[in-house]
Amino acid sequence: MMKDDDWKLEFRKVWDRGVAAWKAGRRSARTMFAPEDVAFLAGIGCTPQELFDFVDDSLGWDDLDFDTVLAVTAIRRAYFLEVMHGQPTERVIPMSTLPAKSAAVDGIAWLPRLIVKARIKLRGEMDPNLMYGCGGDRPFLRRHHMTLPQFLQLVWDKGDDDRAIVDAVKQAAARG
Repeated sequence: MMKDDDWKLEFRKVWDRGVAAWKAGRRSARTMFAPEDVAFLAGIGCTPQELFDFVDDSLGWDDLDFDTVLAVTAIRRAYFLEVMHGQPTERVIPMSTLPAKSAAVDGIAWLPRLIVKARIKLRGEMDPNLMYGCGGDRPFLRRHHMTLPQFLQLVWDKGDDDRAIVDAVKQAAARG
């Protein structure tokens, strides 16, 4: 068993290997990570697809850094270990069941979808074609003066209370 922070060092190594693989042209979750990396990721509640998406967006868009990925992964890992007791649900939520990108609450489009995506991320039930922190989520959160980790933590903290989440996003945006 790893010490509390040892996983972060190993995660950085896996990230760095993923970056090297991406630069070498291995640009899929299946080809990016070695079996031992896949096993490590499973132990912290992360899938190869999730880390691939972060590496791919980090290198392709240049608006996502390792520290943000680490913070999101730390929240997911804590949820996985503390709430889920290290046991995956084995469920995958189909992307087709999410609110539309245009769905709005209090006039804020994208927010209903992002709330659902954050809950799915926390539970580790992401459809392989879905990403928490995608190229739509990041600009949305920037406009509302929040980060990916802040929003994920907010959703964990507020649970099923959508109204509290919406109000917190509105407050963050107003503070701007």
